[in-house]
Amino acid sequence: MSAVSLVVSDVDGTLVTPEKTLTDASVRAAHRLHERGIGFTVVSSRPPFGLRMLIEPLALGLPIGAFNGGAMAKPTLELIEQRLVPEPAARRSIEVIEQFAADVWVFTAELWLARNAAGDYVPRERRTLQAEPTVVTDFTPYLTRAAKIVGSSRDFGKLAACEEAMRAALGAQASVARSQAYYLDVTPPSVDKGTFVMALSQRLGIPPAAIAVLGDGENDIAMFGKAGLSIAMGNASEDVRRQATYVTKSNAEDGFAEAIEQYVLG
Repeated sequence: MSAVSLVVSDVDGTLVTPEKTLTDASVRAAHRLHERGIGFTVVSSRPPFGLRMLIEPLALGLPIGAFNGGAMAKPTLELIEQRLVPEPAARRSIEVIEQFAADVWVFTAELWLARNAAGDYVPRERRTLQAEPTVVTDFTPYLTRAAKIVGSSRDFGKLAACEEAMRAALGAQASVARSQAYYLDVTPPSVDKGTFVMALSQRLGIPPAAIAVLGDGENDIAMFGKAGLSIAMGNASEDVRRQATYVTKSNAEDGFAEAIEQYVLG
């Protein structure tokens, strides 16, 4: 394995705690990377504005990834490039989510749109993004600029069935993955966290073999296969852990900081 020149980390379930906070140890680990001349950035299913609170404490200076790799933005949140969910796929995805009685959210680069401000996971998403949803009765006017469609449900089994139905309904029209057990994400086709890693590799002139990635979710597996070093969180599923080079502690136990010290800096 080449010496690591760049670290790319998932956010929720990886970099932040279950309470969506950065620990002092994680912040120190990020700064240790900077001190050693190792690049550091994040890629997330969140919209760009949902990453704003990480920029200053982590001293992020490289492009960041949003919408599971569907968008790349500067640390100022100015978009560098963005792909959108094709409008027919956006419409169909909403229909499928509704068939499984899950809440529907639509995200653009600037907005989080919801029909129900009292939905089960709205308080969690509000705390995560530090933003309020825009409540609408009709998503139609926004579907030409939809960057992510989300189905959220407390019935994880039903959401898993929705995921299968969504893949069958959309095929190659969009990317489909669960970012959490309770969130099903529909994002632009042919882009994922792996394509973000490769785009960043090309932009920065850093070979994939010199990149380390960290993640916990199904949507992180795409970047595990693109990097020279992949680290799964202890809270990840068995399938995710099996596909990583190493497994660290959970995000409730400062697993990110431990992984940086042991597998990147150590």
